[in-house]
Amino acid sequence: MSITVKKIGETEVDSIAFLFDEYRQFYKQPPDISSAASFLKDRLSRNESLVFIAYADDIPVGFMQLYPIFSSVGLKRAWLLNDLYVAANARKHGVGKLLLEEAKQFGKETGSRWLLLQTGADNTTAQSVYEKNGWVRETDFFYRMDL
Repeated sequence: MSITVKKIGETEVDSIAFLFDEYRQFYKQPPDISSAASFLKDRLSRNESLVFIAYADDIPVGFMQLYPIFSSVGLKRAWLLNDLYVAANARKHGVGKLLLEEAKQFGKETGSRWLLLQTGADNTTAQSVYEKNGWVRETDFFYRMDL
């Protein structure tokens, strides 16, 4: 399986919206491919995120979405890797690893202070992949307020 990763634009969303919809379903959301596509298009058209797609022989098999944030203390840009998903039939072929490497390289290219990643507390399979690829579990500064 030959895997390539590329950043996509708003015009390419319709061809990969099914992956974003599968990702949302993984997190117990109802299927809604139309809303998934709209959400991605809105983020990209407003320059609120970047989406990278992993292709296996020109077929989309995974994606990640990065959101820009900033480090006030470090006086630099940072990135939140909020979404990463690999289709079930493409897992264990290095797709996740390539997406994580792309995030790291992109962070370096943009002079960023750090990358931050969020995943479900029960998503131990993904956590294992992150840790094998150099990500360190954060134990400080964890608070959230649902609105």
